[in-house]
Amino acid sequence: MRKIQKLSELQPTLAFSEYDIFKQYESSFHLSELGRLYRSIPFSELAASLGQRENRVGRRSYFSGAGKVALMVLKSYTGLSDRDLVAQLNSNLHYQLFCGVRINPLKPLDNFKIVSEIRCELARKLDIGTLQRVLAGYWKAWLKDSHVLMSDATCYESDVRFPTDIKLLWECAEWLQGQLRSMAKLSGLRMPRNKFDKQRLRYRIYSKKRKRGKSETRVLKRSLLHLVGKLIGQCGDIMALGTANLPGRFHRRLSIIKKVLHQQRERFAGREVKGLIVSIDKDYIRPIVRGKESKGVEFGAKVNSIQIDGINFIEHLSFDAFHEGNRLPQCIDLQQSLLRKRVSHVAADALYATNANRSWCRSRGIFTSFVRKGKPAADEKERGRLRSVLNRERSTRLEGSFGTEKRYYSLSRIRARTKKTEILWIFFGIHTANAVRMIPKMQGQQEKAA
Repeated sequence: MRKIQKLSELQPTLAFSEYDIFKQYESSFHLSELGRLYRSIPFSELAASLGQRENRVGRRSYFSGAGKVALMVLKSYTGLSDRDLVAQLNSNLHYQLFCGVRINPLKPLDNFKIVSEIRCELARKLDIGTLQRVLAGYWKAWLKDSHVLMSDATCYESDVRFPTDIKLLWECAEWLQGQLRSMAKLSGLRMPRNKFDKQRLRYRIYSKKRKRGKSETRVLKRSLLHLVGKLIGQCGDIMALGTANLPGRFHRRLSIIKKVLHQQRERFAGREVKGLIVSIDKDYIRPIVRGKESKGVEFGAKVNSIQIDGINFIEHLSFDAFHEGNRLPQCIDLQQSLLRKRVSHVAADALYATNANRSWCRSRGIFTSFVRKGKPAADEKERGRLRSVLNRERSTRLEGSFGTEKRYYSLSRIRARTKKTEILWIFFGIHTANAVRMIPKMQGQQEKAA
């Protein structure tokens, strides 16, 4: 038996199928919650939309296209790390059935990096709009109240340390010093002199203090700005000799550090900086001001979502800050395009209650949950009760779903390494939670039909 076989290619291994224990596991899989989750997602259609096809030449993939999508769903559903997910996949037959593979127990899958390789492969081909249309078309028959739109935005934070100017500058200096040492060694040159060791001692003393004064922070920041500038100049001197063969990732990281140095010099001079870089590893992340009591600033992707009968869809995702209140017409257009049904009621918070949005909804006969402006209407009591119902549903179901996704579907801290894989991670986290919510809807309708 090969290391991994696809279930679609399996042949009976025993002469008497009633003695095949794998058949019993297959029956129990369909009765389990994992089996119900499998039936709530159109894996084949999603794989086709991601451009997953069987290779006719070359080495065949361990997982089919649908199996790769299932593996990403399984990771969001279990919340396991890549290493633990592969370990569970080797020993759990239900997980193997979910991903459409059968693993030889004597030859287990030991390359846990296959999960990240599949993640990178799918991330390059991800089109959120196309995949959401596939999911909406599959779930449409079980969604009620599709004429009601609820919209809100949240931030899915990346797994980065809390950034400060001192930390960022020290990371730049530490990376440059390491690269400078390697370049000097490869070039056969003497290590250039600088004040790195002295600044390292100052940074350690500063970082261990529980309270740090503004003047002390400013003095250290000035020293680090000078050190980073000098290290960049020393790297440039060795590069000018042309004796060290440097990879492309070195030049990309160096350009990021030069931009960081320019931004930090502007901030040190008291000038405003747009597009502030907060991490040299993830230069696409920006500070997102949320204004919450416990967390005023978040660092990650901001997502404007719409909800239809408890199911969330991504309307707009960006790592740059944006005003979600200006995107209400786009939210309505998205819902109507997904379900082909006119939106008649909208529930959103006060940020969406702009004059432009009010006029836009009024011209199209859409009732909103916004606080009324002007004189009360003749049926104001009925309108007030309807607004109250819409606001209550939005604040409990929509905002509650954000907390559920972050707590149970690996969205509290996005541990992907690149921008594309972070987007893929968020997409599968949101829609895995949706698929779980679809299970009772689909099961209830099937029981009624029976």
